[in-house]
Amino acid sequence: MKELLEFIVKSLVDNPDEVRITEVEDAQRTVYELRVTKEDIGKVIGKQGRTAHAVRAILGAAAARRKKRVALEILE
Repeated sequence: MKELLEFIVKSLVDNPDEVRITEVEDAQRTVYELRVTKEDIGKVIGKQGRTAHAVRAILGAAAARRKKRVALEILE
């Protein structure tokens, strides 16, 4: 899952080397904390959050196949 998220985000941004993903697991779900440069944050979120919503949908579908729950937090 982390590799999938990393591939998607690195394809979107201008500075793929600056993409940082932290995986935090708790009892109910896995939270992926995504950090990108300030210049790339708009590309990851997209207009009205459409890109972020699409990435979350892809992660959710991949997690459902594995019977897991995930969340994506985009941090500055």
